[in-house]
Amino acid sequence: MSRARRLVPPALLVLVLAALVASGIRPYDRLTWLLETVWVLVGVPLVLVTWRRFPLTTLLCCLLAAHALILVVGGHYSYARTPLGDWAREAFHLSRNPYDRLGHFAQGFVPAILVREILIRRSPLRGSRWLAPLVVCACLAFSALFEMIEWWAALAGGSAADDFLATQGDVWDTQWDMFLALVGAITSLALLSRLHDRQLPAAPPGAADVRAARTGPSPKP
Repeated sequence: MSRARRLVPPALLVLVLAALVASGIRPYDRLTWLLETVWVLVGVPLVLVTWRRFPLTTLLCCLLAAHALILVVGGHYSYARTPLGDWAREAFHLSRNPYDRLGHFAQGFVPAILVREILIRRSPLRGSRWLAPLVVCACLAFSALFEMIEWWAALAGGSAADDFLATQGDVWDTQWDMFLALVGAITSLALLSRLHDRQLPAAPPGAADVRAARTGPSPKP
């Protein structure tokens, strides 16, 4: 195991936990903080519990940590009030704080590698032409589920859920969110698939034979 492989995941864990604790100190709204960071609160223990049986690649660890930081910052300030988003709005003369756009792009960009890793290591899809389309579909399905969660939160909380929704008056906010998750997933696969392949464990013996049996013999030239 390389030194980076030994040191990077623990360092990222410490960084994420420190950011999570800091974000929980006097957030803009406690309910919004909880709704935005619940994925981190659930995800970190899940990764730790399953690490021995399913250790993640360094690339995926880095992406999950980056996504966690995006979530905790949004949870602390609320997505419509993040300083980074305010700076971008003023610098680029935008009509709204765009931080939630970054969050939904990451909602496709990061899970794409997570889903890809699970499918390659736990299904017969390694090397299949169906792998990328199924990864994109899974990311888009998760984005749609998240939008339904926002809808349920709005029904349950009324105006109290406005900071969680972060629509900022945009009637097309839901469509934008899902579109950006879709773009994020496609971009992630296009940019990171080769790097991801180099970090993944080698295929077990016989995997090539299983794929050949599933797809049939290669056509003769």
